[in-house]
Amino acid sequence: QELEKLGLRDDVDLHVYEVPVEYQTVQRLIPALWKKHSPQLVVHVGVSGMATTVTLEKCGHNVGYKGLDNCRFCPGSQCCVEGGPECIDSIIDMDTVCKRVSALGLDVTVTISKDAGRYLCDFTYYTSLYQSRGRSAFVHVPPLGKPYTAEQLGRALQVIIEEMLEVLEHSEDKINCQHEH
Repeated sequence: QELEKLGLRDDVDLHVYEVPVEYQTVQRLIPALWKKHSPQLVVHVGVSGMATTVTLEKCGHNVGYKGLDNCRFCPGSQCCVEGGPECIDSIIDMDTVCKRVSALGLDVTVTISKDAGRYLCDFTYYTSLYQSRGRSAFVHVPPLGKPYTAEQLGRALQVIIEEMLEVLEHSEDKINCQHEH
């Protein structure tokens, strides 16, 4: 909500959605959003009670979903996409994003993770990565006030997403350049 108030740079259309903590809704909603918007990038943000930093997740996992969602449902297969790869990495270089954002001297700490927790955050991330062939990102944030305010988190997300877009555009420029030779 804070990011929606702040917005992103002028050449970026920002669409904000709240995704329910429900496996079946995620399986329906994420592909529908990709189809509707055909975005350059989707960035998911989830609250983690264990997080003490703003955490950039590198990858999503397909199997190991045993926790019941808000509808008391759990996929019988315990996986996102039957037959899908075990793990999908984001095409965004999270190490680069983390370094760049940290160098800006914001009043939040940004870290990297390779495990989004095998619950709805990880499930959503994997579903989105699978749908987008890696053009997704996931950011875990701590609960409000523990230790950051909504304003601090909103500003951090704004900077992180702008850096992600920068990294994505730069890597696409390199790819396009290689295709021309």
